[in-house]
Amino acid sequence: MNGNKIYLCIDLKSFYASVECVERGWDPLTARLVVADPERSEKTICLAVSPALKQMGVPNRCRVFQIPKEIPYKMAPPRMQLYIDYAAEIYGVYLKYIAKEDIQVYSIDEAFLDVTDYLHLYQMTAVELGRKIMQDILDTTKIPAACGVGTNLYLAKVALDILAKHETDRIAYLDEARYREKLWKHKPLTDFWRVGRGTVERLSNMGICTMEEIAHARESLLYKAFGIDAELLIDHAWGREPVTIADIKAYRPKNTSFSSGQVLPRDYEYEEGVLVVKEMADLLCLDLVDQGLVTSHISLVIGYSNQKCFEPAKGSTTLRSATSSNRRLLSYVEQLYWRIVRPGAYIRRITLTYTGVMTEDYQQFDLFSDPEETEKDVKAQRAVISIKQRYGRNAILKGMNLEESATTIERNGQIGGHKSGV
Repeated sequence: MNGNKIYLCIDLKSFYASVECVERGWDPLTARLVVADPERSEKTICLAVSPALKQMGVPNRCRVFQIPKEIPYKMAPPRMQLYIDYAAEIYGVYLKYIAKEDIQVYSIDEAFLDVTDYLHLYQMTAVELGRKIMQDILDTTKIPAACGVGTNLYLAKVALDILAKHETDRIAYLDEARYREKLWKHKPLTDFWRVGRGTVERLSNMGICTMEEIAHARESLLYKAFGIDAELLIDHAWGREPVTIADIKAYRPKNTSFSSGQVLPRDYEYEEGVLVVKEMADLLCLDLVDQGLVTSHISLVIGYSNQKCFEPAKGSTTLRSATSSNRRLLSYVEQLYWRIVRPGAYIRRITLTYTGVMTEDYQQFDLFSDPEETEKDVKAQRAVISIKQRYGRNAILKGMNLEESATTIERNGQIGGHKSGV
């Protein structure tokens, strides 16, 4: 294998579904199982579909009602904490072979490993090392994995996504030459990493349908259509990717934001929605205090129940001075809500974001703020954080959290919007 770098991209097949199969003593590759909350309606999204169901044409991330009625299957409610525990155990398997500095976790079920400096140590090729790690994961957790091997991060990911699934040992290798040989004419383009439907539609309007055609297109036309994103598109068309794991770990964003979003369990009325927004604002304030940060800007997006009737309400506000005081921030958030939300419309989605986030060392007070009151608020929030860390997230609650329309108590028992399973 040529090139200065060699990467593995390891994916845990249908991870949530595989975990549920293992917990039940079933073979993850043959059992018919979906992970979805049976307490929700048939419109709920399946978090995972087992490989056997995928082979029968059931799409991943489908809704429950989209599964053909004639296909028998079992349903497992999500247990997010269990999946996190399995993922942590599998990360431990990676650490048996690769130092943490050379591991980049991409998602709970996928990771990149820079194996460049380990092949001589183990006297193995990258494909052999990939097979060994996959077998160790299987022996340790009974979870099947697939692996892409590439001379850069992009090629490793594409080898995994497009080629590995067709190999009997679920592992595939790509370098730039092999990429052009095997995948330059591959369709559809949406199979390629970071190529979405919108990009494909614009390319199609230009008469471009394959990576080969992107590679040979006039760059000026691509830059006109995609702006700076054309650079990434052109590099990937040729199988190039200059970014390394070391680059990713060294990256520090110029701006930081804190965001919270939820889909409400039912249609909420105008007066009910503000309660949920205040709850979300309060929890984000605790996150700021916990990390010693303050915010200077708030944005709010409210999605209505019937999207065909009303566009989402969007608005933002800038604070006179950055703060993490829940008293001050809740006041700003409530005013923003009343300003942008349409009375009489039912609310179903809420996204609240704190931007302009900085360390509290840079905090400056204005003439209208009382530093002593702000410090008092922050001290009280630190006490709340301490209690929650010791006794659980529902150990201390506010009166608003006990109202009928409140969602905090339920959400405190969830991970990523789904039941933790503990």
